[in-house]
Amino acid sequence: MTASAPPSLGEHTAYPGRVTRRPLLIETALVLGVSLGASAIWSVLRIVDLLTRPGSIAAQTTSMNSSITPDRPWLDLAYQLVGIGLGVVPALLAVFLLQRDEAHARESMGLDLRSPGRDLLRGLGLAAIIGLPGLGFYLAARAMGINTTVAAANLSGAWWTIPVLILAAAQNAVLEEVVMVGYLFSRWRAAGLGRWQVILGSALIRGGYHLYQGFGGFLGNVAMGVVFGWVYTRTRRVMPLVLAHTVLDVVAFVGYALLKDRLGWL
Repeated sequence: MTASAPPSLGEHTAYPGRVTRRPLLIETALVLGVSLGASAIWSVLRIVDLLTRPGSIAAQTTSMNSSITPDRPWLDLAYQLVGIGLGVVPALLAVFLLQRDEAHARESMGLDLRSPGRDLLRGLGLAAIIGLPGLGFYLAARAMGINTTVAAANLSGAWWTIPVLILAAAQNAVLEEVVMVGYLFSRWRAAGLGRWQVILGSALIRGGYHLYQGFGGFLGNVAMGVVFGWVYTRTRRVMPLVLAHTVLDVVAFVGYALLKDRLGWL
């Protein structure tokens, strides 16, 4: 017997025990509240902090992937790996909640290895479409004074720096794309929200938890969220988004670590 195709995003998925939209919206609010929604709230406070400091936003620096105990590399490695592991937990929670109501939830959102070649090509294509204009937009936002200088990698330079940065990139990608796209699109559509309501709502939250970088980070990630959301509604596969996001962050993190002392404009 052949497997039935997953429902399209234009349809409402039936979830046993969830016949009203209220429980679905409460559940998504709670999942966001322990993950990226909380990050968005902290980012709002961060942008307020940036705006109320002396000097412009562009004169300030946002540090990412920083060492915790640079004088003890072995402990720093433990901190980094624990942070990466715990960072994936909200995505696992989201998948668990979906699978509780739909046995083939991972397959329905395309979080599987059924089409590795096609997913890879789509992911690389999306990374190119987002990454090259994104770098130009970042530099323009800094020049306009609406974004901080983003120091994307600030580990101690130990032997494990590059592998940890790659793992951090993959963790970001899994967390954001599984929660913000695979999970939210399923739940919000089932709750009765329209396709573009879901795409724009998810994109605005995505931009919100990047506000800590400045308004350029917000606008750039809203645009990325709209593109990723639209692609997902066409393909019903989250894997290309995970791969694209991983590539983008690997280039940003590893590229910064390798080139920060050679390129002054970074």
